[in-house]
Amino acid sequence: MAYRQRLPLLIKGPTGCGKTRFIAHMAARLERPLHTVSCHDDLTAADLTGRYLLKGGDTVWVDGPLTRAVRNGGICYLDEIVEARKDVTVVLHPLTDDRRFLPLERTGEALAAPDEFMLVVSYNPGYQNILKALKPSTRQRFISISFDFPPPDAEMAIVAIESGLPERDCVPLINLAQRLRALKDVDLDEVVSTRLLIYCAVLMKSGLDPYQAAQAALVEPLCDDPDVKQGLLDLIRATYG
Repeated sequence: MAYRQRLPLLIKGPTGCGKTRFIAHMAARLERPLHTVSCHDDLTAADLTGRYLLKGGDTVWVDGPLTRAVRNGGICYLDEIVEARKDVTVVLHPLTDDRRFLPLERTGEALAAPDEFMLVVSYNPGYQNILKALKPSTRQRFISISFDFPPPDAEMAIVAIESGLPERDCVPLINLAQRLRALKDVDLDEVVSTRLLIYCAVLMKSGLDPYQAAQAALVEPLCDDPDVKQGLLDLIRATYG
């Protein structure tokens, strides 16, 4: 509905819960090209819009992913938008109101976004702090959907399909994930994601012992503290015996 009404969309949710996969799925259903940008501290407005480059002795303008999406009527997806520099969000403002255009100061163009263009951004609210947070004036330019991890039955089906591990073998893994997630803000800053559960199931499907697979996919990526790691390993032993 956001696409049909030409509304910019903000998706928020924890790491590894399926935000990027959802956008790729919707782009395929809508039959629109998808331009994905992983935002980071060094991402500049020019990285999105484009810049002049030397090619064969000539200076030519090369569109960035945002400009290509506007020109071609595609979907531009900015992953973890809060990681980008402030000048990046400023560039997005004309595209997120009724004007729907992209000004290119270096070429003197003002590109009007076609109806097929859509802007989607995402971020993980758990990582927000006073230095990395979306300004209210930016947030209110988007409609928003909150994502979370799937219910246990749905997550078990996802893990089984993605990894090829039989569902009966996924049951203790999903139960373990529920226990680990209960430790958030107590022993863990971040919880185990659906993505990591799939990684663990892939290792198990390949023949790795469940204890070793869980240690490599669920414990080590989440924690460095020896005492906490030992507590998590004890929890894995209690789950798998």
